[in-house]
Amino acid sequence: MSFATYPSLTERVVLITGGASGIGADTVRAFAANGARVAFFDLQQEAGDALARELAATAPQAPLFLRCDVTDIPALQAAIATVRDRLGPVAVLVNNAADDNRRSVADITQATWDHAQDVNLRHHFFAAQAVHAHMKELGFGSIVNFSSIAWRFGAAEMAPYAAAKAAVIGLTFALAQAFGPDNIRVNAIEPGAVITDRQRQLWFKTQGAVDKVVQRQMIRRVLLGEEIARTVLFLAADDSRMITKQSITVDAGLR
Repeated sequence: MSFATYPSLTERVVLITGGASGIGADTVRAFAANGARVAFFDLQQEAGDALARELAATAPQAPLFLRCDVTDIPALQAAIATVRDRLGPVAVLVNNAADDNRRSVADITQATWDHAQDVNLRHHFFAAQAVHAHMKELGFGSIVNFSSIAWRFGAAEMAPYAAAKAAVIGLTFALAQAFGPDNIRVNAIEPGAVITDRQRQLWFKTQGAVDKVVQRQMIRRVLLGEEIARTVLFLAADDSRMITKQSITVDAGLR
């Protein structure tokens, strides 16, 4: 099976947070395969270095990996400035970094609540704020924020995460209004039960657990990160140039 490629992404600078593993790594690979100049941030030094080496050998252009804690806003801003210095102004921002940790309501403290907002919501705003000037200079841009279907389902053990991911939708709509006059589009993606290596290690430890969630989907195939990445490509490319202030659910019809 073959999938679309996007000539408009060639040579564009693309920044992806949380890009060393999971959906983020699939997204890094997808943009690299489309000839983009990719930068990605992550805390996972070893995984980030390995992905950068992999793509340096196979992709049209080697990606730039920077270790960065997106909850440290000054460090995030400094890393974005480094991307500009080394690759040029950012044309596409993918706010992917997240942590879907799970706790019962009784076990949530102020510290765990605040961390959930920092890692799942706050950096979306400050990264977008930082690249706004880049995109104004270019005369165009696309920002893709990652939400989740978790907020729609009301996941009992993910209250802080669900709250943050609901807020991502509100933030997306606000930024689309704010940045639209500068020809900058802002959209969101709400992934479903994407079975990454991390999900298998933490939440879907057996094939039976994977099969159970697949049976709740209308399309009964395992949902992989590459499916999400292809949606990101579309929203980043000129093919979607009149699409903004939208949230697209990619969940195989999970119910």
